[in-house]
Amino acid sequence: MAKSPLDRLASLGEEVLGKAQQNPAAHRLLQGAMQMKDRVDDLSKRVRGLEQMEKRLAQLEKRLSKIEYAAKKKPPPSAAKTTTTAAKKTATKK
Repeated sequence: MAKSPLDRLASLGEEVLGKAQQNPAAHRLLQGAMQMKDRVDDLSKRVRGLEQMEKRLAQLEKRLSKIEYAAKKKPPPSAAKTTTTAAKKTATKK
């Protein structure tokens, strides 16, 4: 029975992988690639965490800007009380 081209390719690939496992240089290369994959996975997890922190920071900055805007709009409470009482005293003295 004749093998199909796909079967031939699969068996050739298996042979190449078997020989590559025996070669020390190929083994080091494969280990390096696996370590790089693990590092990239770890880095992607950290980046996702940073993105969440950036979103929270943006929300906090918006809240802070609203609070600062509201504080600028209102006069200080102590200054408002002194001006109204002073105006009433001068009116009553006359």
